[in-house]
Amino acid sequence: MEKPLSELARIVGGEVSGDGSILIRGVAGIDEAVEGEITFIANPKYLKKSETTRASAIICAPDVSVLSKPLIKAANPYLAYAKIVGVFHPAQTEPGTIDEKAVIGTGVRIGKNVTVYPFVYIGDGCVIEDGVTIYPHCFLGNDVSIGEGTRIYPNVTIRERCRIGRRVIIHPGTVIGSDGFGFAKDRASYYKIPQVGMVQIDDDVEIGAGNTIDRAAMGKTWIQRGVKTDNQVHIAHNVIIGEDTIVVAQVGISGSTRIGKRVTLAGQAGIVGHISIGDDAIVGAKTGVTGNIEAGKVVSGYPHMPHRDWLKSSRTIPKIPEMRMTIKKLEGRVQELENIIHELKK
Repeated sequence: MEKPLSELARIVGGEVSGDGSILIRGVAGIDEAVEGEITFIANPKYLKKSETTRASAIICAPDVSVLSKPLIKAANPYLAYAKIVGVFHPAQTEPGTIDEKAVIGTGVRIGKNVTVYPFVYIGDGCVIEDGVTIYPHCFLGNDVSIGEGTRIYPNVTIRERCRIGRRVIIHPGTVIGSDGFGFAKDRASYYKIPQVGMVQIDDDVEIGAGNTIDRAAMGKTWIQRGVKTDNQVHIAHNVIIGEDTIVVAQVGISGSTRIGKRVTLAGQAGIVGHISIGDDAIVGAKTGVTGNIEAGKVVSGYPHMPHRDWLKSSRTIPKIPEMRMTIKKLEGRVQELENIIHELKK
């Protein structure tokens, strides 16, 4: 497939600078690109490479000037790059058939152009809407509903009564609707609290590989529209995650916590239960969140603190051995002075 540069610019809402008639057949990184491919510069620190790349054209910001290459100038070069990648690598077309090796329960409603691969189990009373794709070895418990255009990759488990919205992507090995971690103390042992709620995942959510999203004890664990989770994320029972929030790899969110809209939870952050994090907050990597965070705040460290304070603290940590030696010397000096004063008083 080849596309004129001018057509690619139209697709992404950008503006061509230079020869818009050149043909582009693919997209590559700035170091790997060759003639016939387009690359992108989203970070100004890579501008120097614009003169040495072998790419035929570059996607860049409106204020960038590269005399040696035709350009697509876009307000958001990274977004433009993503859209152009989609042009050259469209989603796989599915056959729209149900394999005879799939197991389908009773009372299941299946829409048009649904693809179900071998060794899928779909429980009784499930609803599968138009255009859904379910890859091999997936399990859907009784009364699960899957919205239009959703894609469920291999080895995903979705337990009973959970609801998945439209255009959701669920990557391999994820478990949705496992029991929440709830036990009542009974002397020296524990009594399991029945987890009778469900999980609701709204439209346009993407769930990474190896996620575990627990069902609510009562009510629902709720992942709202546009949320994106990375791999190996754990979301406990009755958690609510607001629209367009990003949850990066290995984040753990404890039960009944409410996360606002457009929040960023960076890698390996740990969130205690029964708190709230306001809209547009940012939680840094490996942060231990121990209490509520107001909207728009940026926090890091353990326990969490304003990000600037954490930067100051982290710069101090390497100096602690030197500070300790200084303190020991000062303690020795103080002791000497106290001894001198004691002798003078005799």
